[in-house]
Parts: sequence; C-alpha cells; structure tokens
Amino acid sequence: MSDQGFPVTVAVKRPDGRVEQVRVGTAFRNGDGFSLKLGEMSIGATPDAAAAPRRAASSGGGGGGGGGGAGEVFPNYGRSKGGPIRGASMGDLEYYANGARRSLNDPSKSRWHDRERQLLAAIEAEIARQRGGDGGGGGDEPPPHGDDDFSGGGGGDDDNGIPF
Repeated sequence: MSDQGFPVTVAVKRPDGRVEQVRVGTAFRNGDGFSLKLGEMSIGATPDAAAAPRRAASSGGGGGGGGGGAGEVFPNYGRSKGGPIRGASMGDLEYYANGARRSLNDPSKSRWHDRERQLLAAIEAEIARQRGGDGGGGGDEPPPHGDDDFSGGGGGDDDNGIPF
C-alpha cells in the first residue's frame, strides 16, 4: 500500500439546509483500487430535529460580535457558522478563538464580551479535549481522528473482526 492517504468524506445535510462534508476515513491506493480505513463512528444520541429549536433560540440575539449563545455552537459567521463546537476541526477552533479574542480586546464591543468569554471558554475546552488535556470534562470520549491517525501504518491485522 502507498503511504499517501486520501481523505474520504460524506455529505451530511443539516436541519437548517446546510451541507457539511464530514470525514469518515482515509483511502489508500492498493494496486488498481483503494483500501479504505474508517475512523471511529457512532450514532448521535439526539435526533437532528432536536437541534433546530436550539439554533433558533440562540439566534435571537441580534447582530454584533456574534457570541455562541450557551457556547455550544459557533457564531453566525465564517465557514462553520452555527455548527457545533464539539468535534470541530482544530483550524476552525483556532479561527473562532482568535475572533473571540479580538472582540474581547476591543472596548467598543464590550456589549458582547460576556458571550465572547463563554464562546472562548467552550472553544478552549474543546481544544484541550482534542489534545487530551484536562479541560474537556467528558474525558471518556476520544478526540476526533486527524490525518496522523490514518498515516498508513500498514498493519494488515487492523481489519480483523470486520463482518464484511
């Protein structure tokens, strides 16, 4: 197998109509075809329909700096607007954390500082959780898979026990 992996994603349609590409694994060239190494998967505990009212409730805050409401979703700007903080890519987490820090350093945006502090705390907790730090609270769940998890270790024994 080649060491170069290709990300494999699926399109997930959200209740608000957004389509998000979610990474599910990595494909490695194997002769004329590919071998697929899937990441850990799980089924969510909350149906998608339950997420729509929560977004609607947090969007009533008007304009401005765009805090994350209860800190569970990103503000209404950027490529992941309204998306969940938990499980977000490190790039998105850093992007929104920098935006929150800029707002907190701007006295003219003091009106939104409480929301920005909540948002920043939630983002920093997610960063710590993904890095395996102490700040996550729900430490029983592993961090999302990244490219390093699928670097093609070459172990053929990884597929033992797959029912197909």
